[in-house]
Amino acid sequence: MTGGQGRRKRTRRSNGQGSVYQRADGLWIGAAYVLTTTGHRKRITVSGKSAEDVNQKLTRKIADSDRGIPVAAESWTVEAYLNYWLQNVVRPKRPKTYQGYEGVVRRRLVPGLGRHKLHMLSVTQVRTFLTRLQHDCRCCAGGIDAARPEEERRCCAVGRCCGKVLSPRSVQHTHAVLRNALQNAMREELVTRNVAKLVQVPAPRYRINRGLSVEQARELLEAAEDDRLHALFVLALYLGMRRAELLGLAWESVDLDAGHLEIHQTLQRVDGELRLLPPKTDSSERTVPLPRFVADALARHRDRQRKEREEAGADWTDSGLVFTSRRGTPLEPDNLRRAWYPLREQIGADDVRFHDLRHSCVTLLLGLGVPPHIVQEIVGHAHLGVTMGIYAHVSLTEKRAALDRLQEGLS
Repeated sequence: MTGGQGRRKRTRRSNGQGSVYQRADGLWIGAAYVLTTTGHRKRITVSGKSAEDVNQKLTRKIADSDRGIPVAAESWTVEAYLNYWLQNVVRPKRPKTYQGYEGVVRRRLVPGLGRHKLHMLSVTQVRTFLTRLQHDCRCCAGGIDAARPEEERRCCAVGRCCGKVLSPRSVQHTHAVLRNALQNAMREELVTRNVAKLVQVPAPRYRINRGLSVEQARELLEAAEDDRLHALFVLALYLGMRRAELLGLAWESVDLDAGHLEIHQTLQRVDGELRLLPPKTDSSERTVPLPRFVADALARHRDRQRKEREEAGADWTDSGLVFTSRRGTPLEPDNLRRAWYPLREQIGADDVRFHDLRHSCVTLLLGLGVPPHIVQEIVGHAHLGVTMGIYAHVSLTEKRAALDRLQEGLS
């Protein structure tokens, strides 16, 4: 090279503030040693079109380091981190949750965002991915461009785009999985902010009046009175317990004399076998008082179970659970569903799922004027917004009554 060709132009910075120079191609580079997540220091670089731009970037990096905000010691890709998070964080604590999360990560997040550097993932990239996801074929791995002519679209699963997009609930769930993963990355100091939290996705619209009306709830209690699982339906309706919480409830967690029960485990099918696992969230672990009607139902159920134990004799398996098969083994979730269907038909609630009994408990309690934060603690919601935003829809009857009162006030 001759003359000044290839020389680096440098700008002066104070000691400990790194160096800034211009490459032969005109790009400006800044370099400095900063704190990493391992507690050591490493050399990092930034780039820009001007010395001023690079100086600003480098100053921010050094200022973060001085405040104790580290940079990632490893250069994770989003795919590598998601797989690490699933295997080492989610799976050991929440095996059932892992099953659902793994599919979302494999089918959507990895194809859509996996190649990006974790620490460089931006709000714009996440927003673009989620917007695209709302228009993609639901059987594709995030690769369909809905704007392209139909004959050019292809789906890896079926050979041709099915034309059916992901539901708002699926898009919201995908966003939630990414948000949870990045929140853990923040705790492990791999990223300095959770960019997924800064992106909003449309909330799914739930139909109003989910669950049972007051009259249907009364009819259910009467219809199930002679059912061997009567107490289970009582707990679901009165206490809003989840199916897995009901099936995992142990007698040692029920104190009929003191009038309360403790929820600290669930029964779920994982990898083909029934397993006792921790509740869904930390707030799901709770102590709930037993109204007299509920305590009486449990007492009668205990007597019935004692008779079933005597009849089974040596064939009885002492699982210690409140709700079991006639041989004492854990109750299959599918068998509970089969017990629910005839009852819902009997009370004219054919479209009501068993889980909607939980919704019914919330809406009935709120309709009686119970403070929302008390309802939240009874049913074990993690956030008050879940109690109010998803379940507590005002019925058309209540809306009509409110407007009638307005009419009377203006008359």
